[in-house]
Amino acid sequence: MDRAQIVHDNFLRRVASGDLPQGRPPAGPLTNTQAVSIYRSACLSRALDRVSRAMQAKGQGFYTIGSSGHEGMAAVAAALRPTDMAFLHYRDAAFQIERANQVPGQSIAWDMLLSFACSTEDPISGGRHKVLGSKALNIPPQTSTIASHLPKAVGAAYSVGLARRHPPEHQVLADDAIVMCSFGDASANHSTAQGAFNAAQWTSYQGVPLPLLFVCEDNGIGISTKTPKGWIAATFAQRPGLEYFACDGLDLYDAYRVASDAAAYVRARRRPAFLHIRTLRLYGHAGADMPTTYMPREEIEAEEAHDPLLHAARLLAEVGALDLDDALAIYQETGARVERIAAEAVTRPRLRTAPEVMASLIPPPRSCMIGNGPSDEARAAAFGGDLKAMDSPQIMSRLINWALTDLMLAHGEIVLMGEDVGRKGGVYGVTQKLSARFGPSRVIDTLLDEQSILGLGIGMAHNGFLPMPEIQFLAYLHNAEDQLRGEAATLPFFSNGQYSNPMVVRIAGLGYQKGFGGHFHNDNSVAVLRDIPGLILACPSNGTDAAMMLRECVRLAREEQRLVVFLEPIALYPMRDLHEPGDNGWLDLYPDPSERIAFGQVGVHGDGRDLGILTFGNGTYLSRQAQKRLGEEGIDARVIDMRWLSPIPEDGIVAALEGCANVLIVDETRRTGGVAEALMALLAERTFLPHARLTAEDSFIATGPAYGATMPSTDQIVAAARRLVGGA
Repeated sequence: MDRAQIVHDNFLRRVASGDLPQGRPPAGPLTNTQAVSIYRSACLSRALDRVSRAMQAKGQGFYTIGSSGHEGMAAVAAALRPTDMAFLHYRDAAFQIERANQVPGQSIAWDMLLSFACSTEDPISGGRHKVLGSKALNIPPQTSTIASHLPKAVGAAYSVGLARRHPPEHQVLADDAIVMCSFGDASANHSTAQGAFNAAQWTSYQGVPLPLLFVCEDNGIGISTKTPKGWIAATFAQRPGLEYFACDGLDLYDAYRVASDAAAYVRARRRPAFLHIRTLRLYGHAGADMPTTYMPREEIEAEEAHDPLLHAARLLAEVGALDLDDALAIYQETGARVERIAAEAVTRPRLRTAPEVMASLIPPPRSCMIGNGPSDEARAAAFGGDLKAMDSPQIMSRLINWALTDLMLAHGEIVLMGEDVGRKGGVYGVTQKLSARFGPSRVIDTLLDEQSILGLGIGMAHNGFLPMPEIQFLAYLHNAEDQLRGEAATLPFFSNGQYSNPMVVRIAGLGYQKGFGGHFHNDNSVAVLRDIPGLILACPSNGTDAAMMLRECVRLAREEQRLVVFLEPIALYPMRDLHEPGDNGWLDLYPDPSERIAFGQVGVHGDGRDLGILTFGNGTYLSRQAQKRLGEEGIDARVIDMRWLSPIPEDGIVAALEGCANVLIVDETRRTGGVAEALMALLAERTFLPHARLTAEDSFIATGPAYGATMPSTDQIVAAARRLVGGA
């Protein structure tokens, strides 16, 4: 039978007859007015659950994951402030409803029903998902994998303290705000969640302010897998640096009292806390899930007998806030009102076309203060003796360091974070001296956890900072790529552009390292990055380009709110010579701080008409070597450096190939899933030029003498060019 109908009928019958579950008497600071408000929110949450299931059954709604049994979260909302950012568990409709009562002008039932109906008028996602969230209520939508929102909650909480010392231009959170992050007991076991707990404890243990309230909604089960009895308390009650609170979400008075205590602790101490709230999961996990297929009926009925709304009716009656007849009337009136509103919501327009769906992939630009840049005195103080060195050509890693310095001087909201970026200055010295120049609060040495590094950046972006996280090696990104795919990139999509995650992620990567390698430190796979809608992937090949492209990446993040990954070829960091030892052919001068390479602008070296070599990164270096050798053989080639790997600069590439008779793609990524696949399609669709590709093998990279054996070489480029031009 339909468990939702059974729970509904039981509520009507038991309240009417006064047959209510036993429990502790009401106690705590909750006023009658507040208690009735929480009860109304709980009734509305329950009514929305019932109606959403009916909508789905009629084909008028498209996804159901209910909040029934978790109505105690309304009491948690009442204990917090609307200025406290909330990253919500998907069962927290009651929290959002109660928060709406704290903010004037909200039409919460209508808004949520529009979301259930996937209407374009849904104020949070514009019809893209049934999702909790509201810009007005300070609730960013959460739509990614289980527990992946916890690392960014740590970052957002960290940003509150940092903003006191370095207020960003687009600051969102008040100085006394706290951040709340809720999740289920099953999610608490996820590695992403455990990393976030550890990061919070690690930060708190060192006395760094972190006003963060974790809320674990413990209903004892994850889909069909039970949480061992007492597991959450046993694993969280004694964690260093994380204060533990526990309450009963079936008792709105207890939930409010303990949540208030927990929030007061976090707000006053600026330290994280863990609120363990008992809940129930009524009905089943989601949609058509039938709990009777994996749980004994007697166990289900025993939980239903402790419906939180039944407990609420008893408590309100005992304290004299609401008699049972009035409690029943509120429940019935709320249900009828929701049914009336739903009947209208399902008639509202929905997304139909691909452009409509994709309209929010890229967030809208925002206005930023544009200053004149740092003064000569500020630059002199920051750079010191490096100013004189700018008169001579330098290696790429040093030019990136100088570009970072100028950018951080110009934009006080830029914060760097990553493993070893501060005191050590990075594995390759790219961030040397930056900590001394800007202090440890803007150049943050993080713990060794890529999920926490990216989460820190994403969370700080929620409060107006411009984060520049560093992932030490491209291979390490795969530990945390969902923070980009499922969190940062999806946020504007599922918030209809209201929220964004502007940041520049620096990653040292690709192959060709001679003395330090293996596949953990040399990784030539960028497929996961190119597969993320809305993400910009940049890859310079030389120092001058790197400095100018990095400035454009910061502009894209700062002004256009874009998510950008800046992929730095490790092997080219120290490169000096191009053709002969001592020729210094790969050294560059530092470009004036005002110079940028525009997004989508490709680089062209030479004007040969016999062959266009289309490449990027290390491939540009190797192709420039091959270009000289080919010229000596009478093959006149030009080298086209893509610079931008996603989205591919199609128009720029086609224009750069004008007049070429043949095209050779040199791609250091793998043959399967590599960049060349898209380039082959582009050439076939738009140029019809004879073309071929030279790619890396479908292999991991070895260390030792075979470090480059699986990737293109200068000799291979020359041979492939001969074959292509000779065949033509």
